[in-house]
Amino acid sequence: MARNYLKKATLTAQSGASDVHEIVQGILSDIEEGGDEKAREYAVKFDKYDGDIILTEVEIAAACDQVPQKLKDDIQFAHDNVRRFAEAQKATVRDIEYEIVPGLIAGQKAIPVDAAGCYVPGGRYSHIASAIMTVTTAKVAGCNHITATSPPRPGTGVAPAIIYAAHICGADKIMALGGVQGVAAMTFGLFGLPKANILVGPGNQFVAEAKRILFGRVGIDMIAGPTDSLIIADKTADPHIVATDLVSQAEHGYNSPVWLVTDDRDLAVDVINRVPVLIDDLPNVNRDNAFKAWRDYAEVIVCSDREDMAACSDEYAPEHLTVQAKDLDWWRDRLSCYGSLFLGEETTVSYGDKASGTNHVLPTSGAASYTGGLSVHKYMKIVTWQQSTREGSKRVAQATARISRLEGMEGHARAADVRLAKYFPDENFDLSADD
Repeated sequence: MARNYLKKATLTAQSGASDVHEIVQGILSDIEEGGDEKAREYAVKFDKYDGDIILTEVEIAAACDQVPQKLKDDIQFAHDNVRRFAEAQKATVRDIEYEIVPGLIAGQKAIPVDAAGCYVPGGRYSHIASAIMTVTTAKVAGCNHITATSPPRPGTGVAPAIIYAAHICGADKIMALGGVQGVAAMTFGLFGLPKANILVGPGNQFVAEAKRILFGRVGIDMIAGPTDSLIIADKTADPHIVATDLVSQAEHGYNSPVWLVTDDRDLAVDVINRVPVLIDDLPNVNRDNAFKAWRDYAEVIVCSDREDMAACSDEYAPEHLTVQAKDLDWWRDRLSCYGSLFLGEETTVSYGDKASGTNHVLPTSGAASYTGGLSVHKYMKIVTWQQSTREGSKRVAQATARISRLEGMEGHARAADVRLAKYFPDENFDLSADD
């Protein structure tokens, strides 16, 4: 049976995307040339903010005092979960050394980058969880300096809960600077900051484009598009929970795709009927986002069987993938393209977005077909080293000389020749590339 689309998207995440490259490039060039003062000008222009850029200890303490204790407890709980999972991830990467041939030892070292810049969105929503996800993982990785920056709101500055989260998670400096100017300040080392080696964290299209342009000068976690989510559900799934989960992700933004893949037509129809009712019950801004995302970007696909469902999911390579179906072990083993996987009704993408411990900075727009999300590993350089005895280098030097000459790289060959001549002066070696 061919796949049957009961609901087909009329737009894609790339539809109507404006060309922001020239705008962002202009801002970056202005700030690189004009430094701190130019960044302040853009803060006034775009953030409508003229307060301190680098928050003082007094300002941080005052902001923390504004956060209710119950919210502090929840932030601490989420931080602890993210930290514990990040520590477990870090333990999977270790320094090694291995004797390739007798006398020749090669090794691996995992070295954290020196300075990390963490962007925390704070415009439409205060992304407390993004501060937790980015700063905590950088701290666990062992970065020497961590800057967190977030857009200030006119007259009030950065949301106190974001400041509290960044502070307890280990940020060395917290900036009140949003958008391209925030990314630029971390990259160029403005306001007394060290230049960032890596930029991480979600943001709008301007932030994403800034990271795209700067990639190479600095590392980045990924170039992110609108968030997306796919649910695989069979006849055992609860249609109300499936519909609720779809709506919960659609509220991210008007262009946030959500997809349902199922082999049960009755379930699909039930979910389609439930979603508009659930959207109508959301608060205003959330309702508007979810309505447009469901109307223009959502899809509902009926497949022939579970293998077809899995293949369909892998083709979409969603950022978030939820499975509400029987035989969860089969799905975990079969599925291969996703940013983060949520198995069973008992967990949900919202848990991962906020507090369960896995990271919510994930690949979007099909990038999960070739990369994973943010983790301690993103902040770490896996480098290699080697050391050899003279005897251990003997065979390697001969092979190097002959391969180099075959390639036409005589200088490389001679670097091997001189060692053989020094270490083994009484031996004759055939170091030509000819048979």
